[in-house]
Amino acid sequence: MKLIIISGRSGSGKSSALHTLEDEGFYCVDNLPASMLSQLPDTLKGHHSEPPKMAVSIDVRNLPGALDNFPELLTSLKSKGIDCQVLYLDTDSEKLVSRYSSTRRKHPLSDDQISLREAIEIEKKLLKPVLIEADLKIDTTPLSVHQIRDLIKQEYCGDEKTGMAVLFQSFGFKNGTPSDADFIFDVRCLPNPFWVESLRIHTGLEEPVIDFLKDDPAVTEMVSDISAFIEKWLPRFESAQRSYMTIAIGCTGGQHRSVYICKTLGELFTSKLERVQVRHRELHE
Repeated sequence: MKLIIISGRSGSGKSSALHTLEDEGFYCVDNLPASMLSQLPDTLKGHHSEPPKMAVSIDVRNLPGALDNFPELLTSLKSKGIDCQVLYLDTDSEKLVSRYSSTRRKHPLSDDQISLREAIEIEKKLLKPVLIEADLKIDTTPLSVHQIRDLIKQEYCGDEKTGMAVLFQSFGFKNGTPSDADFIFDVRCLPNPFWVESLRIHTGLEEPVIDFLKDDPAVTEMVSDISAFIEKWLPRFESAQRSYMTIAIGCTGGQHRSVYICKTLGELFTSKLERVQVRHRELHE
């Protein structure tokens, strides 16, 4: 049986992720107490039609200390032959404050003594044992509900493929670095199309900018060096049973250089790996 365990801070998109998997045929359970995870295999054995794929969400609403044992619970499930994957969704704290303020919903940990901001930070600490075990981390700060759904479908609802999934993500440093990145490469040292007036309105996906960058020796060398680094070290991460890696490429605004480098790397590795995705954070695709 395949089991997806979804967790993360309240307001980060767990419900959207779970509903997406439910729509795709997963048997889903919302807000399952962490202590009940170990009971799933025995519970399902009692049914003549055990679901081949299942998803559960767990959050901070557990008995005190229950999440501290999450690594042991996960090990126990895997020892029983269940294919477990942990998905952790998170969002910038300020964004969470804004979401809760706009919806006027109560945070599960806030009360008369604990403010919203305090509750959000406490939740982060309590969920750390889950975060450490995550196979895939997604920063949903810049994402819409539709984009979250698309990412979940790409990762869990496509054809079954083996090997590590690699996501190349472009971003702009002026908007902050992606919190879910495993590696961040800074390409702000490369020639900037922004300063060419005719190129300013274009992006790294469009021919005028591509033509500007593709024949520059420094750009070519940067792509070659990043590619060589990934090829050298990816097998090591795969041997450590990593299933997902996010490689972020940043320039100033996330419109030109990082977009082109990400696009180029994605094309290079699509022919070498089975599971490659490219995402451009600032282009709002």
